[in-house]
Amino acid sequence: MPHVVELTYYPVKGCAGTSVSEAPMTPAGLSHDRSFMVVGDAGVQRTQRRHPRLAVIRPDLSADGGCLTLHAPGHGAVDIRVDREGPRRPVDLFGTAYQGIDQGGTAAGWLSDVLGAPSRLVRVPPEHERVTDGRTPGTSGYADSSAVLVLSRSTLDLLHRELAERGAPPLPMNRFRPNIVVDGWDEPHTEDRTRRLTVGGAELGYAKLAVRCAVTMVDQESGTGAGPEPLRTLAGYRRAAGGGVVFGAKFAVLRTGKVSVGDDVLVGRWGDSEVRRAG
Repeated sequence: MPHVVELTYYPVKGCAGTSVSEAPMTPAGLSHDRSFMVVGDAGVQRTQRRHPRLAVIRPDLSADGGCLTLHAPGHGAVDIRVDREGPRRPVDLFGTAYQGIDQGGTAAGWLSDVLGAPSRLVRVPPEHERVTDGRTPGTSGYADSSAVLVLSRSTLDLLHRELAERGAPPLPMNRFRPNIVVDGWDEPHTEDRTRRLTVGGAELGYAKLAVRCAVTMVDQESGTGAGPEPLRTLAGYRRAAGGGVVFGAKFAVLRTGKVSVGDDVLVGRWGDSEVRRAG
C-alpha cells in the first residue's frame, strides 16, 4: 500500500525544513509551512535562487508558533518572539503584492549578517487571504504557489538511474523540498496522475506539476551552488506539455486533518500525465 514515509514543513521560505512524524494539515498546508519569509529592504522575497545560504538557516518553531529560533553555522542562534499583531508592511512574492508583519531588528540584523545582504523577516498576517492557481484552487502562506508538494521515492529512483547514465552521483530528496514523500508507488511519477488524494485525515486536490528551478542545484547542507544537476538531466526527460522542467506535483487542501508518517495514501481519482518525453 502506498504510504507516507517523510513529512517536512518549511517554517521560513527558502530555509531548511523541519521533519516531523505527524502534523496538522491546515488549509494552507502543513501547519506553519512557509509562514515566514526573508525579504530585502524593499520587501522583495529572498530565495535560494540568489541567496543559496538560506539553505543553511535552520528554523525551530514552537508548536504554538509563538517562538522561533534560527540557527546557522558560524553565526550561532537568534531567538525571536513572534509578532502576530504588529504593523503590516508590503512584501513582494514573485511580482505579487502581499502583506507581512515585520519581526524586528534583532532578526533583521542576524539574517543580514548570515546572508551578507540587508534582510528582514516577515510573518504572514492573520488576514492573509491568498488564492492559489492550478486545477484545484486553494491557499498557502508564502509558498511559491500551491500549499503541498508531493514526491514519490520511485520518482527519485528514476532520476538516479538517469543521472547514473551520465556518470553523475545520486541526489538527496531534500534537493526538491517536498512536503510529503510517498513510498509504494512502483511507477515513477505516479503523483503526476493523481487528482484526489486522501492522506490520514486530510484530502488533497491536484493543482499542477511542480516546475523546477535553480534551487534544485543548491546543496542543501552547505548552501552552495552545485549545478548543473539535476536540471540538465531532467531537461532530457521531464518537460511538461506546456513547457518547463517538472518534478513532483502540487496540491491544494480540500479537507484538513492530521497527517502522519505511515499513513496510507489513497487515490480517489486519476487523470492523465501532462508530461512528454523530451527529444
